[in-house]
Amino acid sequence: MVHKIVTGNYAAAYGAMRSRVRTVAAYPITPQTFIVEHLSEFINNGELDSEYIEVESEHSAMSACVSASATGVRTFTATSSQGLALMHEILPIASGLRLPIVMSVVNRAIAAPINIWVEHNDIMPERDSGWLQVFCDHNQEVQDMILQAFRIAEDKRVALPVAVCLDAFILSHTVEPVDLMCQEDADRFLPKYSPPSPILDPNDPTAVGVFVPPEYMMECRWQMDNAMRQAPKVIEEVNKAFAKEFGRDYGGMIDPYMCDDADVVLITLGTVGSTTHEVVDIMRAEGKKVGMVKLRFWRPYPTAQLRKIAEKVKAVGVFDRAISYGVAGPSFIEFRNATYGLDVPTMNVIGGLGGNDVSLADIRSIFDKLLEIAKTGVVKKEIVWLNTRGVE
Repeated sequence: MVHKIVTGNYAAAYGAMRSRVRTVAAYPITPQTFIVEHLSEFINNGELDSEYIEVESEHSAMSACVSASATGVRTFTATSSQGLALMHEILPIASGLRLPIVMSVVNRAIAAPINIWVEHNDIMPERDSGWLQVFCDHNQEVQDMILQAFRIAEDKRVALPVAVCLDAFILSHTVEPVDLMCQEDADRFLPKYSPPSPILDPNDPTAVGVFVPPEYMMECRWQMDNAMRQAPKVIEEVNKAFAKEFGRDYGGMIDPYMCDDADVVLITLGTVGSTTHEVVDIMRAEGKKVGMVKLRFWRPYPTAQLRKIAEKVKAVGVFDRAISYGVAGPSFIEFRNATYGLDVPTMNVIGGLGGNDVSLADIRSIFDKLLEIAKTGVVKKEIVWLNTRGVE
């Protein structure tokens, strides 16, 4: 293990290297570009034995990953924003073929207008593409989740691709101390990939992704849905195994903090969790019973875990760095579905879009509103647009 100050992009690339990926499909897009650049350096320096495929678009990058993974090798790529949108046509092919591809997604605002800073509206439209999605809130977690993602994806109970998400610039370009694992430790945790049969083999020709008539489609879709429903158990197992090996426990599906006796909780996704964690400590020192839930996995959605917390509190806030236009934040929509039938007052906060800063004072103001809701039981404004000019 080496303790080093690195960016989130470097941590993602390093995690892929320690995972011994055998194929990297590379196409640049800000703010992801450095991930594939670092991987090219690892390969050029002889640190990683991998095929590096420079493609002409993100659509081609995912197509190359599908082809490589279908031959039975560990495969990785990375993208962001419009690049992820261009991949959209191929994402359900990767999941439908049950290929355990891992991809870093550096979350960035989707155009228009053009913006290169963090927003989650790039990944939210892919919620139904059949990919598992996990969000990180610091660079150590970025490295660690790449290895965990491969182990989860390659588990035969899952056999679905995984997107490891990190916030643009806040993580991708910001340096933090990270324990970079050595290859021997990584190999103990992530064994050599043993692909399911069949795989593409010139010596034993096999048809993959064949035409399927109507009478078989229901079963295909059910199998994918069932695999997604099996994934939480695998995620928890992998998290425990990682904590035992490396001493870092990320909580699995969610990472709750100070929720056992909380009157109110705020559910976060991505780096706003770190800010919220600090505010919880400050307000707890003042005697205020606030807590937070770091929502780690967006797919599969942690319905059971969130219901248990919602049953015990007086009010819930859901922070979204995305918007489903005309409805609410995507995370808020999912939470309302997960807690259907529970009488818990819930407020949605839309904030941080396009990299807009979310400060300690902002999070404190959200908790103040939640504590007032807890007293009265009344949600005066269900959707709050944080720090938005012209919006009350």
